[in-house]
Amino acid sequence: MSKILFLDRDGVINADRQDYTWKISDFIFLPGVFEACLHWQKAGFKIIVVTNQGGVAKGLYRHNDVNVLHNHMNDAFMSAGVNITDVYYCPHHPDSGLCLCRKPGSLLVEKALAVHNGNPEESWFIGDRERDIVAANGAGVKGVLIPENGNLMTIYSNQVW
Repeated sequence: MSKILFLDRDGVINADRQDYTWKISDFIFLPGVFEACLHWQKAGFKIIVVTNQGGVAKGLYRHNDVNVLHNHMNDAFMSAGVNITDVYYCPHHPDSGLCLCRKPGSLLVEKALAVHNGNPEESWFIGDRERDIVAANGAGVKGVLIPENGNLMTIYSNQVW
């Protein structure tokens, strides 16, 4: 079974602008994200991103826009020597109805664990909102709450992995 490091996107990987981030020009990587992920990867973790993208349901952007941005993100990680194993996103928003995949629901984390043969007891989820931690814990994964727009190298250095 695999160890998986789950990462929220906005506020953990890239700067959270307090508005929907779907354009490459608005996607700014946070300090330490590549270096920390490289350390986790070397420690044997698969890295998977789980993110809510409710702007799709609101009609602000399309699935294709999310995919283009995630391809840009993956390319930048690959250039830094980091393999992002997978990206899961929920396109729904509570204003449009209920769904099972939106965090704090744990469905996307559970799906990733199943698809990638993950061991929840050896996996972690780093997020900047309580809903990230609730989603992690719902799937049996340990959650780490960090400050929004924090430096992942600081988190890496202070956590027992």
